[in-house]
Amino acid sequence: MALILNIDTAMERAGICLAEDGKTLALVENVAQKEHASWLHPAIHRMMKETGYSLGDLQAVAVTAGPGSYTGLRVGMAAAKGFCYALDIPLIAEDTLRTMAFAAREQFPDAELLCPMIDARRMEVFTAIYRQDLTIVLPSSAMVVDENTFKPYLEHHNLSFFGDGSDKCKPIITAPRADFIRVNYHAGYLGILSFLRYLHKEFTGLAYSEPAYTKEFYTHTRK
Repeated sequence: MALILNIDTAMERAGICLAEDGKTLALVENVAQKEHASWLHPAIHRMMKETGYSLGDLQAVAVTAGPGSYTGLRVGMAAAKGFCYALDIPLIAEDTLRTMAFAAREQFPDAELLCPMIDARRMEVFTAIYRQDLTIVLPSSAMVVDENTFKPYLEHHNLSFFGDGSDKCKPIITAPRADFIRVNYHAGYLGILSFLRYLHKEFTGLAYSEPAYTKEFYTHTRK
């Protein structure tokens, strides 16, 4: 039995999932992005108590390591590493976009290419392109989207766009092969992927694990 705590605070909607061998036992979400830091630890302890488990029962902790919200990624990674250090259990880090693509694959098995998008402000998004088997067509990156961004792929393939960054791209990407879909994404999908990584012992070194921010953090300084 592999009991894994899954933490996803990379986006506006945060989620935690307790999963046993990839099957969701409990799932809790928070939609107030600015409250992820204060919400996370109490929610985890409450979820563990309500399911009848203690933190000491965990075999691993998994976290979406990015890309995504800078603050959210730091909150999730810090919590995951803290639990792993305290409990002496392995850390599993999963790419946020890959997790989104996995959710889309499960819900849209006929989609040819999957393009998850996370809003990165203005016309910029964090994005990647995956095949149905989750092999990478376009590696994860931050990019400014215009009408030509995905033209090389849309000339020969059907491309399904989704995620909170896709809405602002819909008026721009109008190629016949472009499809905008709604994916019900939650931390339970991280629970499935983390179990597969656990089985293959694909763990992340605690000492050197950091969020994958993908781009630099910019702050506005008042003059």
